[in-house]
Amino acid sequence: MLFRSVTIYHNPKCSKSRQTLELLGEHGITPIIIEYLKSPPSAEKLKDILKELGFSPRDLMRKKEAEYSECRHPSLSDDELIDFMIKNPILIERPIVLANGKAALGRPPEQVLEILH
Repeated sequence: MLFRSVTIYHNPKCSKSRQTLELLGEHGITPIIIEYLKSPPSAEKLKDILKELGFSPRDLMRKKEAEYSECRHPSLSDDELIDFMIKNPILIERPIVLANGKAALGRPPEQVLEILH
């Protein structure tokens, strides 16, 4: 596998995030770990991640979180949703793995292996 560096936006309390981190380790990868609840991405970085995933901001939001009720209105712009995710990082779906200029959501964890080639 060829890759420069691998980064995971990680929540240690999330089982899928822990499983994805373990899977990377099983493949000999020691990623840069960003605990996004403590260090949320900037608006610019989140826009880059969304572009790499091919997602809209709503696609990356955890809709079952209580905070989602505050941004449920369909008239909110992408920028407004991104700002809301930065202020409430619990709304960002996880884990997100970045490698080789690509991004993947670790749901299921094996999905991240696709971007490591």
